[in-house]
Formats: sequence, C-alpha cells, structure tokens
Amino acid sequence: MSSIKHYLSVYKKFIETSFSVQLSFRTSFALLIFMDLFFYISTLATVDFIYDHVAVIGPWEKNKLMFFISFMLCVDHLHMTLLSESFWVLSRQIRTGELDFILLKPVHSIFTIFFRYIRPSSLTNTIAAWGFLIYFGSKVPLTTTAWLILPILLIMAFILLAIIEIIISTAMFWLTEGLGINFLRMQIQSLARWPDYIYKVLARRLFTVLMPILLIGSAPVRFMLDLKSWDYIAGMIAAIFVFGFLMFKIWSRALIRYESASS
Repeated sequence: MSSIKHYLSVYKKFIETSFSVQLSFRTSFALLIFMDLFFYISTLATVDFIYDHVAVIGPWEKNKLMFFISFMLCVDHLHMTLLSESFWVLSRQIRTGELDFILLKPVHSIFTIFFRYIRPSSLTNTIAAWGFLIYFGSKVPLTTTAWLILPILLIMAFILLAIIEIIISTAMFWLTEGLGINFLRMQIQSLARWPDYIYKVLARRLFTVLMPILLIGSAPVRFMLDLKSWDYIAGMIAAIFVFGFLMFKIWSRALIRYESASS
C-alpha cells in the first residue's frame, strides 16, 4: 500500500510539472487543442464520406463503424494525454545519456520513463472524445451492460496499446537514432484504427496473434456489439498478460544492452 501511495505521489508531481511547462507556452497549448479536435473531426468525416457511397463496409453499417472509430479516438486520446510524448523523449535520453539519472531513481524505470510527460492540452479534449463515443454508442445502440463495461474495455485497450509500443521502443537501445523506431511505432499503431475485418486472412492472423495490434479496438467493440463474443475478450486479456510479461523481459534485456553516452 505504501508503494502505491509513493507512485501516486510521484505521478502527481509529474502532472504538476507537465501543466506548468505546457501552460508557459500558451500559443502552443491552444494549437495542440485545435490539432486534436481537427484530427477527431477529420477522421470521423472521412468515414462519413465513405458511407455516402456505400451502405455497408464488411458486416458493419455506418453507425457501428463510427462507434468503432470513436472508441479508437478515445484510446488515442488516452495515449496522447498520458504516453505519447515519452517515446520521443526516450530517443533523446538514450542518445545523450540522460537516461543514467532516470535509472538511478527509486521507482521502476518503465514508470519513470513512459509516464513522466503528460499533455494537458489533450486532456482538455476529453469532453469531445467521449462526446463522439457516447453519441455513436447511442446510435448503435449499446445495451446497458455494454455501457457499464465500456470504461473497463477502454482502459484494457489502452494498456494493450501501451505494452506493444513499449516493446517496439526497446529497439532504440540497439540503434543509434530512435526516430525511425518512433515512425515505425506510429505506423503500427495506425493499423489498430480500422476493424480487423478489412484485412486479409494472413494479415489479420499476423496482427492478432504475433502482434495483437488489431485486438486493441476490434476485440472490445465486437464484444460490446455482441456480448456473446467472449472469444475476443479472452484473446485480449491473454494478450495483455503474455505481452506484458514479454515487455518486462525485453525491457530488462534492453537496459543490459544500454551503454551510457555520458560515460
């Protein structure tokens, strides 16, 4: 219990310093808010435009796919608020040796590295992200049970995304420059923004089993649309535990590989 309190107190300081830094640059803060809103609206507008020409895409009609996109926008909202900045900073920390001082801190390195930088500007768009999700969820419509489990499934989707991205980011320890790894991470992340049925069988199996990126959105949304689809959620839970275990193992190996640039 004392360990949890310690981590919460550290995270509180992370939040305070992140707000202090971002609010010091108010123009940038406002532009980031606008950028996120434009991304949400343009993504939904693209799908809406497609449905002006077709009645269904695969097995889903318009409202179901719009709900899926809204769910993934909420996952992206959590990712942009809590995690995204840290991947770009990690590349610099490895290259310059700043990582040395982080590894000396009395908290787990994954927590310190990946949850240090929060984007308050993205946090302000919470109402917009959840507004789209609630609106299209009511259009489907979702059952009462589905509404109750939606926040849990959203957190599970974010956890699985975080695990996969942290595993990918460990490649930075073996490379001189981490910029390419970050762009690769973003490209892989974009695969999850579309439902699994749009991919061919081989690609679907690859990105469901070997790299479960498609489970991030497809598993929870399919389950909410049909509560009998337990196999999707079972696969998602299994992926979180299996790849979570692999993440800690690979991260430990990566730290052994790390050679300080400051030495």
